[in-house]
Amino acid sequence: MSLPRSGTGTTTWVRTNCGCCWPRSVPTRQPSSRCRGTLTPEPGRALDERDYELTPDGRFVVTGWGVWDDEGNKREELVVIDGATGERRTLLAAPGFDFGDPHVSPDGRSVLCTRETHDSYERPGDVTLVVAPLDGSSGAVDLLAGLDRRPVTAAWAADNRVVYFAADDAGRCPVFRVDTSTGAITKITTDDGAYSSLSPSPDGRFLYALRAAVDSPPAAVRIDAAAPGAEPRRLAGPAAAPELPGRLTEIEAAADDGAVIRGWLALPSGASSNAPAPLLLWVHGGPLSSWNSWSWRWNPWLMVARGYAVLLPDPALSTGYGRDFIARGHGDWGGRPYTDVMAITDAAVARPDIDESRTAMMGGSFGGYMANWIAGHTSRFRAIVSHASLWALDQMFGTTDGPAEWRRLFGSPQTRPERYAANSPHLHAGSIVTPMLVVHGDKDYRVPIGEALRLWTDLAGVRGGLAGAKFLYFPDENHWVLSPGNAVVWYETVLAFLAQHVLGEPWCRPERL
Repeated sequence: MSLPRSGTGTTTWVRTNCGCCWPRSVPTRQPSSRCRGTLTPEPGRALDERDYELTPDGRFVVTGWGVWDDEGNKREELVVIDGATGERRTLLAAPGFDFGDPHVSPDGRSVLCTRETHDSYERPGDVTLVVAPLDGSSGAVDLLAGLDRRPVTAAWAADNRVVYFAADDAGRCPVFRVDTSTGAITKITTDDGAYSSLSPSPDGRFLYALRAAVDSPPAAVRIDAAAPGAEPRRLAGPAAAPELPGRLTEIEAAADDGAVIRGWLALPSGASSNAPAPLLLWVHGGPLSSWNSWSWRWNPWLMVARGYAVLLPDPALSTGYGRDFIARGHGDWGGRPYTDVMAITDAAVARPDIDESRTAMMGGSFGGYMANWIAGHTSRFRAIVSHASLWALDQMFGTTDGPAEWRRLFGSPQTRPERYAANSPHLHAGSIVTPMLVVHGDKDYRVPIGEALRLWTDLAGVRGGLAGAKFLYFPDENHWVLSPGNAVVWYETVLAFLAQHVLGEPWCRPERL
């Protein structure tokens, strides 16, 4: 299940006299006079959030296609649309699987795409890359059958035989190469980077990409395809990398089941045993995600600039550590992920450059869920920030825009209430003593605003009101806070709240509020 994406929209394919196709998001503009008509009249919700690609000769569009059954369960198929006639045929489809992110080979004969196995109540799903002939003459071949990692992006090499892809791996997202004829997989990059936008050169010598890292914003690089492990060459860009207010290090802890829990720790420049820094634990969303790249939206360095050390852990359910690591937290959100987070927090505060007496916690989406769960299960933190968070799980099942994913993972609360009862933070409201800042956008459809409203109401009912609690409401934002002005308000409010409860400063309402 993926929580980060929010909102939906309908896409319609439009055919023009020049043979080009492009998606239009609702409300769809009427085709111009140079258009002959639509390739996908009345697609309904089939093209919501779908990826597509044209064949090299422009004759066909290969696109994802959503299909719903009578009970509201969805699967994603891959279809081929004839650009001349609009005829649509299904290329890849199977119950219990989603196919998406298609890439047509340079010779136009094959289609590369992701195949995701649906979660079930008993076990988590998985993601791999498959290749199938465009003409549908045979089925799909799994390219990554022996790799215990989830691909996140892929691209064909010019020779039609090699596929490059990136996959989360132990707090990084390196580039791999797979030979489609032999299945041999080679790791191309071995640094701390997270790679995206892969673009092989026509002569096959180089791979161009964007490289980012937790301590480095995206920058264009050139990778020598024939020299795995070589340092990527940074290309000229419009701006130099920003100077950071601190340093980044890795941290590990042992869970009680023997698993190694790792994460990143961003430290202020002046943090030392003589001047230990207050700690901010920041849990990622997803939950199938990893702290391995730069984020302008969730940027720890703004907190580091104010003197905080920021802990970015990858607990159970995180990607980049294999199927078994994900399975540790499957259907047990309040179990393994919580104990993993506490274990690595213990390791962080044991450091001499961290002040154990001044700690706070924050998170968004699944991280917001974890914020709420932590609030009801420990009083070790001075403050907790809960953004776009899940509070009453049975309530959210009936209001989220993705109930099918919830039904697979948690079951229906009417027929299988066990996991809801075992994992819902709202059942522990009476144990909360930590001041909380609740943040939510009204246009959030993945985790609807009702979660925050009920959380706030329940907090108000804790012994007549929870001292220090605050609610930051954005009427025009969704699961993320995207507009520049609102982003400034978000950071200023979070920092003011932390300063009040962690640093002991008076509450100072941000001027923009």
